Amino acid sequence: MKRSRPIAFPDVTGVILAGGQSSRMGSNKALLPYGNGLLIDNIHRLLAPLFGEMLIAANDQETYAFVGCRVVPDRYRGLGALSGLHAALAGSRTPYIFAVACDMPFLDLELIRALVALRHEADVVIPEGDMGPEPLHAVYATACLPQVEAALQENRRRMVSFFPAVRVLTMAPDRVAAFDPTFASFCNVNTPAEYFALRGRGFGALATTDRKRC
Repeated sequence: MKRSRPIAFPDVTGVILAGGQSSRMGSNKALLPYGNGLLIDNIHRLLAPLFGEMLIAANDQETYAFVGCRVVPDRYRGLGALSGLHAALAGSRTPYIFAVACDMPFLDLELIRALVALRHEADVVIPEGDMGPEPLHAVYATACLPQVEAALQENRRRMVSFFPAVRVLTMAPDRVAAFDPTFASFCNVNTPAEYFALRGRGFGALATTDRKRC
């Protein structure tokens, strides 16, 4: 694919975390039709012009072959999103990654740019929304890999488990709101009802749904 302009962040890999069980949805959320394609298509098209490479963190590699980027499997199976982050950090060819969940349909490019622009100031750059920090929409240095691995080896599965061992920079809610006043970037689609609301009425229908913190 030809690029019409230089890559904004050649030292950053864009990562789509697609390894979840989708148990509440009953089918693979990444492959739900949305917009001009599938949810994962939309995220990939949005992020690809920004980053030096795109990765998908998932175990079923053949499922995502159509997207056209590398798929990296978990090295620690069954330990949730943190194991996907570990796989992405281990598989990255750049010193930083921007990681996002596969079921976030309302990503804001300017917010992402602002977060990634802070990458040299900390090991983790994470936005804070109306529900607190959002680790499934954050920048991570690959230097975090030993700390992430240590957390997994100790069966600490929360995405924030390793944060005390690294430098974390939080973008405060008021600053996030300057880009995304409704914090729509952090809304995800967990259930069939939320998906049909997304298809039928857009963000307004999802804004009042519960969002699970990681």
